[in-house]
Amino acid sequence: MEFIQAVMDYAFLQKALVTSVMVGIICGVIGSFIILRGMSLMGDAISHAVLPGVAISYIFGINFFFGAVISGLIAALGIGYVSQNSRIKNDAAIGIMFSTFFALGIILITMVKSSSDLYHILFGNVLAVRSSDMWITFFIGVFILIIVFAFFKELLVSSFDPTMSQAYGLPNKIIHYLIMTLLTLVTVASLQTVGIVLVVAMLITPASTAYLLTNRLSVMISLAVIFGTLSSVIGLYYSYIYNLASGATIVVISTIFFLIAFIFSPKQGVLWNKLRAYKQRGLSR
Repeated sequence: MEFIQAVMDYAFLQKALVTSVMVGIICGVIGSFIILRGMSLMGDAISHAVLPGVAISYIFGINFFFGAVISGLIAALGIGYVSQNSRIKNDAAIGIMFSTFFALGIILITMVKSSSDLYHILFGNVLAVRSSDMWITFFIGVFILIIVFAFFKELLVSSFDPTMSQAYGLPNKIIHYLIMTLLTLVTVASLQTVGIVLVVAMLITPASTAYLLTNRLSVMISLAVIFGTLSSVIGLYYSYIYNLASGATIVVISTIFFLIAFIFSPKQGVLWNKLRAYKQRGLSR
């Protein structure tokens, strides 16, 4: 009741709650495609690659959204260009770009006189969300949901079977860069909530939890959205009540949901797999 009353009384908590829910939704949606396409490492790379753009934005006194998006897109394009035009494999290209952009971001941070806001970008502070941040997250979320809805069939086919997708004449390379663009936007939208260091967890963990519970993409996305939203709301609650780091708390709650699914999932859970194996051994005797 205390938390509900606080939400009704304080505008900053209302903005934090709305932003957290939106982040949970868009991370669940895009995270599902990231999991299916085996691009978890790419998500980690993009989340760290936006750091120099954020730092540059603060240096010039503009909203971090613009610098972060540009920096993330340059990193994504760089990874694709290096892996496609050299003997360097994709994972190595990701490692090169990821470390380079992150190192550049750290150097730029040292040039900023006041790094308190950048600390929040690194580790998240949803309770400090401004109205501009909330609206940016909202518009990014709407744009992402429209794109996913409009190109759902193309994204589905290319995620499950790229060969079949190519046989159908779908532009796999364009779809890949579309996913990279959406991933960059989701990362930027999540910075204020969970921060650069933890955003990959919100992209991967709710979707992984859903992946353990279903084999259908539409159901997986729905479950990922539910887990992402619940993690954000519950994490915000504990963050406010016990004065904990908001981003870290949200990620821990998300991980708890994953562990429950990992152990108790009817088809994929460790517990039920062990019970089925035990019964099979008993029947074979």
